[in-house]
Amino acid sequence: MHPAPETTTGSTTGTATVMPAEWDPHERTWMAFPPPNDTFGPAGGETLARARHAWAAVARTIARHEPVTVVAAPADADAARAALGEGIEVVTAPLDDAWLRDSGPTFAHDPAGDLVAVDWVFNGWGAQEWAAWDNDQHLGRFVAEQTGVEVRPSSLVNEGGGFHVDGEGTVLLTETVQLDPGRNPGATKEQVEAEIHARLGTTRAVWLPRGLTRDYDEFGTRGHVDIVAAFAGRGTVLVHRQDDPAHPDFEVTRQIRAVLEAATDAKGRRLRVVDVPAPTVLDAGDGFVDWSYLNHYVANGVVVLCAFDDPHDAVAAGILAEVYPGRAVELVDARDIFAFGGGIHCITQQQPAVRRPATGEEGLR
Repeated sequence: MHPAPETTTGSTTGTATVMPAEWDPHERTWMAFPPPNDTFGPAGGETLARARHAWAAVARTIARHEPVTVVAAPADADAARAALGEGIEVVTAPLDDAWLRDSGPTFAHDPAGDLVAVDWVFNGWGAQEWAAWDNDQHLGRFVAEQTGVEVRPSSLVNEGGGFHVDGEGTVLLTETVQLDPGRNPGATKEQVEAEIHARLGTTRAVWLPRGLTRDYDEFGTRGHVDIVAAFAGRGTVLVHRQDDPAHPDFEVTRQIRAVLEAATDAKGRRLRVVDVPAPTVLDAGDGFVDWSYLNHYVANGVVVLCAFDDPHDAVAAGILAEVYPGRAVELVDARDIFAFGGGIHCITQQQPAVRRPATGEEGLR
């Protein structure tokens, strides 16, 4: 286990970094290609083929709107290129898994508007017994090196799915992730906030008590925020709503909503809370589902939305179209992604465009 994070400051002149909102312009999206492992199954197996098909469908959808680069294990490079098709770049590095939101870097802007890469400590979602991270703990630095940007290492054990920012100083966190003794033993909220604020340029943390019930099963993340709540524009936050009292998340999502209703953002605004109803399916055959439309991904001109062949797919698409005006909403079947332990947001990581504050222009590096 990693020791409690050392507190740092994000206000040092010339070094402060700010993570932009996900809906700000991107230069590209990063993903990883599922390798053979205990999660996806052996090489040549049916489950690994399903995973690769699902990941590739997401990559091809995003690639219609912005460049996509996929990290593949060296032995899987040819399979990745065949699955992804033309126009998607493949680079190689040793991999343990394929959840790049969590193992990859977090990109932020420095005061000049150039990119830097925050390299969190990754330890397999709290050093869980089933997880492997010998290779993935190095992915943050590897991806940063591919982009040619400065690496800013952090002492905090953290994953990209464990926080969500509005680009104006507010960050969503969950207590069960950030204060997890398997991640940051002995850490206080104040210590975690100090490090988060220093790296992301935030000043206000909204702490949610927990995540969805399924996320505390053996193979869960212990409460990632990006499946229960997400900012969707200035002052607006989406929240997962389970409407069936038979599902344990019926009460969980009401607790989370109550916290968000009472919260203010870094600008002092009371948050506008928008409910996104859960899919109607409660059990897909292996217990209560954690299917959620909140685990979508916002790219240039598009929202890539999890679909479940469910009547609420269209409801969610309508809500997302309203909160992201001017963006297309493209649905991609995410049932296989969730079966392996995550969603569309979990397998993607945005590389923001360079920002030039003096002119307000943003461009590609």
